Amino acid sequence: MLRLGTSSARKGTTSPACCHYRPLSASSHVRYLSTRFNRTWKGTSVDGQNTKLYIDGQFIESQTHSWLDLHNPATQEVLTKVPIPTTQELDRIVSRAQDAYLAWKDTSVLSRQQIMIRLQALIKEHHDDLAKSIVLEQGKTFSDAKGDVHRGLQVVEAACSLPQLLMGEKLEVSKDMDTETRKAPLGVTAAICPFNFPAMIPLWNILSVACGNSLILKPSERDPGASMMIAELAEMAGLPAGVLSIAHGGVDTVNYLCDHAQIKAISFVGSDHAGKHIYTRAGANGKRVQANLGAKNHCVVMPDASKNLTLNSIAGAAFGAAGQRCMALSVMITVGESSEWVNELVERARKLKIGEGFQELTEVGPVISPQSKERIISIINKAEKEGGKVLLDGRQVEVEGYPHGNWVGPTIIQGSPGMTCYEEEIFGPVLTVVNVSNLDEAIELINRNKYGNGTAIFTRDGAAARRFEKEVEAGQIGINVPVPVPLPMFAWSGNKGSVLGGHSLYGKLGIEFWTQNKTTTAFWRSADAVGNRADVSMPTHR
Repeated sequence: MLRLGTSSARKGTTSPACCHYRPLSASSHVRYLSTRFNRTWKGTSVDGQNTKLYIDGQFIESQTHSWLDLHNPATQEVLTKVPIPTTQELDRIVSRAQDAYLAWKDTSVLSRQQIMIRLQALIKEHHDDLAKSIVLEQGKTFSDAKGDVHRGLQVVEAACSLPQLLMGEKLEVSKDMDTETRKAPLGVTAAICPFNFPAMIPLWNILSVACGNSLILKPSERDPGASMMIAELAEMAGLPAGVLSIAHGGVDTVNYLCDHAQIKAISFVGSDHAGKHIYTRAGANGKRVQANLGAKNHCVVMPDASKNLTLNSIAGAAFGAAGQRCMALSVMITVGESSEWVNELVERARKLKIGEGFQELTEVGPVISPQSKERIISIINKAEKEGGKVLLDGRQVEVEGYPHGNWVGPTIIQGSPGMTCYEEEIFGPVLTVVNVSNLDEAIELINRNKYGNGTAIFTRDGAAARRFEKEVEAGQIGINVPVPVPLPMFAWSGNKGSVLGGHSLYGKLGIEFWTQNKTTTAFWRSADAVGNRADVSMPTHR
């Protein structure tokens, strides 16, 4: 365990120093969990065995010759080997998903609702096991991993109101004539998920199944364990074989899903590069695509804001989950004299405890991979070369007992627009601070940014908050709320360069993505019950 200390490697820069917390062994957690996981869960492993494919309701050993080692980010221990499926295995997944869809689409909405009700109960029952898998594979703290599961659970709970969400519309448009629009499933669908929320985002996409589609889930090859467990829970809840399948892999699997004619829609959350590729390739093949891409979420600090609330909120939103959230705060805009608060923010961020996710006092875990750590550090290095001032430096973090972990400590950079640390999504525990004179300049700065996932303002002034809400262009706005992710009864509403496809990930608009409208116009003329002559006039619907 580590606390960022007060020693200074260069003038004006705070560098990390180890405190004297006695670390618990991650290996002991792995040994304990491996016995339980291998006894309880069929598809995943934490002791070096192979992760399975999930095809037609069965956990199957892949016949591939290509495997990816999955490392614990805190220790680099190999937890499992993830298969890159063969083309024949992918063919079988799609074929069985199509067969399952033909029966599933005719299953009543009430029967599907009952499965969602049972699934949410099972997720609650096995909540901690899901979270433990996330800690081992992704590196989150245990409390943060439980939050990951809980936010996904909320989407499943919302799906339990499926009959109301799927209600159509009907109108008597003329005498004896009715027009009705109802929501029908699409067919075989796919979801391509990122590494940063191994439970929440797969569970967002369970909505496709609730709508009557079959779903091929491609979890991140870096942490598929939670998805494998969710598949098993769905089976226990009564989901028929083939309705949910899991295909692992990287680019080749993604391209296969984009190209296959029987897959009707693809949902994606992840990086700009991957999302644009999927949107272009799948769209060219006639598929419906929703893609949630990168973000650069700004917060504005007004001089009248509650100082304690503001600083604690920003520290948590910028450095929680090691900054690996698409809604993490990565830019702090100080307005006027609120710039004087930055030094106190540095002090609070320095006190955040870095360590392995099962350690009780840990607040910031490792980043996902050595490559991610290297990229984050390179951006911090570049910030210095571009004239930025590193106020809190997390580049040299060491955690006692975990010499091989992917550690990057909370980092705060005084910067400006145009610098790489300001313009690019870093996806790490790095906050860039920019000073402006007034709210107008802050809004202009946010609106110039190419991304539009979220933003926040901290203020006690209702008029300023209202103006910010109306004029800022980001899709999700927090007023004294640092991470304004809407609950599932609302819709995810990122915009600008953060989305492609214009659809929502959940809520009522998520239902629209996973269904298609069918409109029927029916004419049952009451006169036909007694009439005996044809009417040859042009129908006018009067």
